[in-house]
Amino acid sequence: MSERDGYAHGVPCWVDSGQPDPEAAVAFYRGLFGWELEDRMPSDSPGQYFVAQVRGRDVAAIGSLPEGAPPTPAWNTYVWVDSADDVAARATEAGGTAIMEPFEVLEAGRMALLADPGGAPFCVWEPRGFRGAQLVNEPGAWSMSLLQTSDPEGAKAFYGDVFGWASETFDTGEEEITLWRVPGYEGGEPVQPVSREVVAGLVPMGGDGDAEDVPPRWSVDFWVADVDAAAETAAELGGKVVVPPYDIPGFRQAAVADPRGAEFTVSRLRLDD
Repeated sequence: MSERDGYAHGVPCWVDSGQPDPEAAVAFYRGLFGWELEDRMPSDSPGQYFVAQVRGRDVAAIGSLPEGAPPTPAWNTYVWVDSADDVAARATEAGGTAIMEPFEVLEAGRMALLADPGGAPFCVWEPRGFRGAQLVNEPGAWSMSLLQTSDPEGAKAFYGDVFGWASETFDTGEEEITLWRVPGYEGGEPVQPVSREVVAGLVPMGGDGDAEDVPPRWSVDFWVADVDAAAETAAELGGKVVVPPYDIPGFRQAAVADPRGAEFTVSRLRLDD
């Protein structure tokens, strides 16, 4: 099912975006996805943290940009772990970096901000009160996170060491994509039939300058009912269509950015494939 109440160790469980103007970002994403958003940051804490809902279930969040963060916001991916401290130690042993050592997030959980050897940042989440996205793989909800890197073999080794991910690579006809799985994990049958065991994907950066112009990063994908309409709406709301709608095996997809530059993709399953 697309409704969730917790995840297994090593499975991505949440996405959010730090923004210099959270309320402006809220207006954009509400208009794009129809999200209902509520600021859940305690009144005595600095900043804002708007949690988005679809059908009354948490799907993503938009928060204040942390002090010292890059001026261009991005979407962040959180991986559910049994121990943030153990995984942070394992990541550094495997050649990664602890950008922010494990710390408490009020009573919600414990997290760390890490980077793989290529420099792509990601978060690990040790849950307590907060148990990640409650709805996935539906229009307006997050579907998958994808690593874009110039060193796919190094990434496979690193994430295999840190999370135990096993990889499977296939050719789409235009590019090679790797899907990561947690052996033995079954996350429940989603509304749109992608493999239950897939937890993340990897797309190598090409040799045409991409690796130099764009740093390795994790990107996020949201499902929508109509990719073309979503791209048009994003532009109307002040965002940017980075890559116009296109077809890949099984999906129609577009890459867009919000008005502050945080990029993401929107996708729809193509049932005729």
